[in-house]
Amino acid sequence: MTQDESKRKAAEAALPYIKDVAILGVGTGSTVNHFIDCLADFNLTKEIKGAVSSSIATTERLKKIGIPVMELSESGNLDVYVDGADETNALKQLIKGGGGALTREKIIAGASKKFVCIVDESKTVKVLGKFPLPVEVIPMARSFVAREMVKLGGQPIWRENYVTDNGCEIIDVHNMEIVEPIALERLVNNIPGVVSVGIFALRPADVVLVAKASGVETL
Repeated sequence: MTQDESKRKAAEAALPYIKDVAILGVGTGSTVNHFIDCLADFNLTKEIKGAVSSSIATTERLKKIGIPVMELSESGNLDVYVDGADETNALKQLIKGGGGALTREKIIAGASKKFVCIVDESKTVKVLGKFPLPVEVIPMARSFVAREMVKLGGQPIWRENYVTDNGCEIIDVHNMEIVEPIALERLVNNIPGVVSVGIFALRPADVVLVAKASGVETL
C-alpha cells in the first residue's frame, strides 16, 4: 500500500465519527484533503450544514464540493474536529504545523468536543521531535524566539518566504527530543512573540486513526 493509499484509508475511517454532525471542524494537509474528497465521494456534503476551516486552502477545497464555511464565532463550539498530524505518540499527543496552520488548528481543536486525528503509520513515533517542531511567531520576534529555542536545545530554521494565514512567520526547530510534551508546550507558548507552538499535548487528540498495511488501528 502506498502512503497516499494509507492516507485515504485513514480518511475513510473517520467518516463514522461525523455521523449526525451538522457543523464540522476541518483541518489542513494532505490526509485532510483525502477526507474532504471522501465527503464528496460518499455523498455526505448535503448532510453537513457547514464547516469551520483551519486554513484558506481547506476553505477553498470545502467550498468547491459545496460545503459552506463559517467562522468559529458563528458556529460556537463544535462536536467533532478532523485533522491530520506530522507526528503522534501513544498518548495521542501530536506535532502539527508542517502545513503552517497550527494556530488555527489549535483553536479549533480546543473548541471541539472530540478531536479525531487521521494519519498513516509513518507518523507514529515513540518520542515526539523527529519531525521539526513548528513555532508560529510575530515577525519582529523571530530572531529572539529562535535564540530562546537554541537555549532549549533546538536548532531553529526560519521557514523562508512563507507567511501564515495570520500574517505571521514560522520557525522550524530541529533536533528536539520532546520527552515532556506538556511542559515544553507551556514553556514555548510563554516566550514573548510566540503565537503558537506545534505541540498538541495540553489538548491532544481524542482518537487517532492509524492506517497500516493490515488495516486501520484506533488509538
